[in-house]
Amino acid sequence: MARTGGYTGACLCGGVRYAIRGTLDAPVACHCSQCARTSGHHAVMACCADRDLDITAADTLRWYASSANVKRGFCERCGGNLFWKDASGEVTYVTAGTLDRPTGLRLSAHIFAGSRADYYDIDDDLPRSDAW
Repeated sequence: MARTGGYTGACLCGGVRYAIRGTLDAPVACHCSQCARTSGHHAVMACCADRDLDITAADTLRWYASSANVKRGFCERCGGNLFWKDASGEVTYVTAGTLDRPTGLRLSAHIFAGSRADYYDIDDDLPRSDAW
């Protein structure tokens, strides 16, 4: 379920803060190897339109090109994994764990489920795919 506006969030140290004015889609859990390496596990991300995302503090925000078409935003001070962005799109995925609580969001699906690490199982009935 998507909700419109009223979301805020930050990294662990507060060097990066953001607000979302528009719709934030229900989050998905990504089990790909890149998300695992940036988060230490799988990453849970929710999508919003770029025009609705205001980065209100960005002193420590850095972007890393993790592949030819994808960049990831993180805090250079605390290492917080904050954003995922396809360079050709007009949306940004926000890591759900950086949102201020309560979020009211519910996980909607698992992507790259076949790439999950071998130390855990996916134990819910949500939709799964082995790709995007």
